[in-house]
Amino acid sequence: MNFIKTAAVCPSLRVAEPDHNAEVIIDLLNQLNKEKVQAAVFPELSITGYTCADLFFQEQLLHETREAIEKIQRASQGSNLFFAVGAPLRIGRHLYNCAVAIQNGKVLGIVPKTYLANTNEAYEKRWFSTLPECEPISFIPWNQGTVPFGKVLFHASGVRFGLELSEDLWAPVPPSTDLALAGAQVILNLAASTELIAKADYRRQLVESQSARLFSGYVYASAGVGESTTDVVFSGHLMIGENGHLLAENKRFQTESEIITAWIDVDRLNQDRIRQTGFRDSYPRQQIHELSIDLPLPSLSEFNRPINALPFIPENPNQMVERCREIFAIQAHGLAKRLRAIGTNQCVIGISGGLDSTLALLVIRKALEINNAPPEGILTVTMPGFGTTDRTYQNAVNLCKQMGTDFREINIVDAALQHFRDIGHDPSLHDSTYENTQARERTQILMDLANKEGGIVIGTGDLSELALGWATYNGDHMSMYGVNASIPKTLVRYLVRYAADYEFDETIGKILHDIVDTPISPELLPSDKDGKISQVTEDLIGPYELSDFFLYHMLRFGTKPEKILFLAKHAFKEEYDDDTLKKWLKVFIRRFFNNQFKRSALPDGPKVGSVALSPRGDWRMPSDVSYKAWLKVLED
Repeated sequence: MNFIKTAAVCPSLRVAEPDHNAEVIIDLLNQLNKEKVQAAVFPELSITGYTCADLFFQEQLLHETREAIEKIQRASQGSNLFFAVGAPLRIGRHLYNCAVAIQNGKVLGIVPKTYLANTNEAYEKRWFSTLPECEPISFIPWNQGTVPFGKVLFHASGVRFGLELSEDLWAPVPPSTDLALAGAQVILNLAASTELIAKADYRRQLVESQSARLFSGYVYASAGVGESTTDVVFSGHLMIGENGHLLAENKRFQTESEIITAWIDVDRLNQDRIRQTGFRDSYPRQQIHELSIDLPLPSLSEFNRPINALPFIPENPNQMVERCREIFAIQAHGLAKRLRAIGTNQCVIGISGGLDSTLALLVIRKALEINNAPPEGILTVTMPGFGTTDRTYQNAVNLCKQMGTDFREINIVDAALQHFRDIGHDPSLHDSTYENTQARERTQILMDLANKEGGIVIGTGDLSELALGWATYNGDHMSMYGVNASIPKTLVRYLVRYAADYEFDETIGKILHDIVDTPISPELLPSDKDGKISQVTEDLIGPYELSDFFLYHMLRFGTKPEKILFLAKHAFKEEYDDDTLKKWLKVFIRRFFNNQFKRSALPDGPKVGSVALSPRGDWRMPSDVSYKAWLKVLED
């Protein structure tokens, strides 16, 4: 599945006691091996402690540092855990602040710090040298032979690791930029960042932003427990980021050794790198030495990365209101600009009492406010048919009247029956002809009213329906501007609920909340004997939470079907069994491929998120392409 289990570690060390620190690190390595971590990073100068100051010049400390590294080497024999520790090393006539990469009893490579801190809190230039840019790589003697020293990239099957140290991340062009452009998907940072007011927030932003710019995983371990507090304090800040998001972070100022772990999805990073032209067209400024290493496959039986079951919804509930407000603004301003360009504020919309048409109506109302136009410019039309229920009908009528729209009711039953007679269709046969006739009749009415009133028809179909082809071609599939075209069904509910709570008065809000609680249905088949909805969409095409999950991972990251299924099993393990997930994933794949012809003829509409299906800018696919390779994987 191309996941890498990584760890950031802060050991409880003693300043200037390399042997003790080596023992602590070895104990932590044993714990990392038990947790089956594949790659780990320790803090800057973790062998000696960062705060040794002028003791770095002492032969005794440098000698014990070498012995401590060799001790850790020996202890790592038989383990394929790839890890890096920090140490002061004398190479030739210079002393360097180094990251030492170790695996299975060997020092694989040594990377010196590029940008030395020289501030009121740290005087690294007093003790250490930097490697000239003209010498990106050399080979130095070690107890095992020679090892590369300089700009080194560590290449395992499917993933590359790069190392940088603390201040390197704060530089205008960090070394990790070159490392990522040379292929590193995971950056390990050995750090020793002092604590000052609000500094942790900035440090967090650096990790998030650098991982986002590089489309990388970023594992950051800063010094903490045991460092001298003569003038400054270290908090042991640990973070693991991936493409702009923190996967894990510790609580700072711990008094014991600490480990955090997280699974980095390398496939996601690779997908964004091949899509983003700014990244793929850039090249590293320097030649970087690449070294092959062995990396064990992770045990997916212990996979515990949190998988968001609703990827279109913010995981942090505190962000939900602001996210909905932003989406609502994008939709409304997109429509407002289109109306100004046409020279009219007259909008025509079919209102069913369902979620999608309700959201579209709310967007129209907001757009007219932006254009300083009254709500009477909204021509709302409810068109009861064979399957319309009293609940949706009453909600539609009440909502339109409360909003002050130009409301009209046009029953389509007689027109549909006449059409059945014209084409020779038996109305007792409830097939696609029976259903689609109603959808096309409604669209014809709306289009003709738009011509009559000098306005435009506003489409109500959402992203999930477009992905599944759950729309009648040239029926509800067609409009003059589709405001919901990039809003997935799982998000529609949240947007309508947001509007109920924050955009409209209590009376309208009450109607909107009842609409949110109504089962999703096209209402094209007659209601049951109790007058309730008989045709529930999710019984036919699967739960929208699943189809939205499949859609997000397939389009956003190009994820393979078997990996989508793997992720779904973890995200929905409490709601669906494996067979159910597999069944609906197959349905999604078939419908997504078979209905591209509908998406190839979409009207304009505003994009609000990273996943959209506009044939002009977001998704281009042949309408007659085969999906057999996608299904075969699941069937096998």
